[in-house]
Amino acid sequence: MQTTTDHEIEPSIYERRWAILAVLCTSLMIVIVGNTSLNVALPTLADELDASTSALQWIVDSYALVFAGLLFTAGTLGDRFGRKGALQAGLFVFLIGAGLASIADSAATVITARAVMGVAAAFVMPSTLSILTNVFPAHERAKAIAIWAGVSGGGAAIGPMASGYLLEHFWWGSVFLVNVPIILVAIVAGALLVPTSKDPDEQPLDIPGALLSIVGLSALVYGIIEGPHRGWGSIETLGTFVLAAVALAVFGLRELNTRHPMLDLRLFRDRRFSVASAGMTLTFFAMFGTFFLVAQYFQLVLGYSPFTSGLLQLPIALVIMAVAPQVPRYVARFGAARVVPVGLALVATGLAFFSQLGVDSSLVAIYASIIPLAAGMATTMSPLTTLIMASVPLGKAGVGSAMNDTTRELGGALGVAVLGSIVTSRFTAGLGPSIVGLPEQARTAADSGLTGALKVAARIGGAQGEALADAARAAFVDGMRAAAVVGAIVVFAAAVASWFLLPRSTAVTPGTASAGLEDDEAAGDLVVDGARSPSPVVD
Repeated sequence: MQTTTDHEIEPSIYERRWAILAVLCTSLMIVIVGNTSLNVALPTLADELDASTSALQWIVDSYALVFAGLLFTAGTLGDRFGRKGALQAGLFVFLIGAGLASIADSAATVITARAVMGVAAAFVMPSTLSILTNVFPAHERAKAIAIWAGVSGGGAAIGPMASGYLLEHFWWGSVFLVNVPIILVAIVAGALLVPTSKDPDEQPLDIPGALLSIVGLSALVYGIIEGPHRGWGSIETLGTFVLAAVALAVFGLRELNTRHPMLDLRLFRDRRFSVASAGMTLTFFAMFGTFFLVAQYFQLVLGYSPFTSGLLQLPIALVIMAVAPQVPRYVARFGAARVVPVGLALVATGLAFFSQLGVDSSLVAIYASIIPLAAGMATTMSPLTTLIMASVPLGKAGVGSAMNDTTRELGGALGVAVLGSIVTSRFTAGLGPSIVGLPEQARTAADSGLTGALKVAARIGGAQGEALADAARAAFVDGMRAAAVVGAIVVFAAAVASWFLLPRSTAVTPGTASAGLEDDEAAGDLVVDGARSPSPVVD
């Protein structure tokens, strides 16, 4: 048995490990800011590009779907050819995608640009975590991961405020350029500081597996997003769900029967891995779905400006940044099996409070829902990441990181799709009586989403326009509350399940998993401290 110690890492690399972590965290922040800055801009995009609610969902989810679909392939490529190269290439492609989005003249172009950024992020995020796992010794790895996870709070703080400021002083495309200075710094610093690491045992790429996962996930999310508009019982909607089921079923069968799977499904035999993956998925389901709605709620319902809306979201980031660094201490004292359920319960509590908000709620009521939500997310992210990374050997750190990131992005994509579709369905039903007498074109515009309805109301003017605007805001809030109830129920169920399913062992060190899964006993001991692990290849 062997684990990574200080002596197995090249001294010059070990000495600059914290500087390397700073570069990795900066690269991570680029991905986080790219997402959080967009949420504040959604109402403006809807107005400037005449984008419907479903188009806004696709602007968010095109990034997440491509990201999730390519993560395993990108992680494998990084493991094989070098994680530093994957990180640098990802940052460069992200720069190209951001530039394309900034000059887009239609929602379709923004969706395409966001997909390009998703490709880039698929190489950036797993590279950051796999490099981290290989440059920090076992006894420091949990602390480094906690810092890495806490940086997401910094990105959550910078993104909305920067986006709001740019929207009030420049054209809407400028929100995609907020990352450019950070990207340039990360590319230069990465070239100078970050070492190259790779998997000593190269394996073939699972291209069919990657394609099947992308087709399956895309079809699933397409059906969820378009269902409210095309009809849940329509041939198109049902057909996409059938396609998703078939593609994902074939993907599962292939992964179980190929020698070199993109995702080794045997990892799910370890309850810590499977429960942590599910917990991470649902945490980001709640986070992405809620944040997708919060910016629209602040601006279109409560009437705040983009910058003020971004500023009002600052406490979310501050809570995450304050709580995340403290989590390893609680895990060491109480164990992940206790900390994770508490974090999920906090998320569910925040969603329950969120479901009580109205068209004129005070900031006190809003923060009473958002702060528990943020605290819960910060409490769960670090131990869940540690559990996932502890389930794979160091040589496969890229794949472990990809699994961690896939659960985040898949959860986020489903959160936006599911919760957004609940809002759309309730909005359409609630607004229906108020637009019966309007011309066809006006009804279609109003039915497309809250922004469209408010535009129609402004054109009508007078008491009738004001009544339509009030009805639209009430219908949106009704849908938002229903979505929050669904989210609260799902996450609370996950909290209960994790309380009973997570093993009580607390000896968890990232990157100390068994190198193989030869038998059930090995699979069951993946995350126990001191299990076999190959030395990383670092140069």
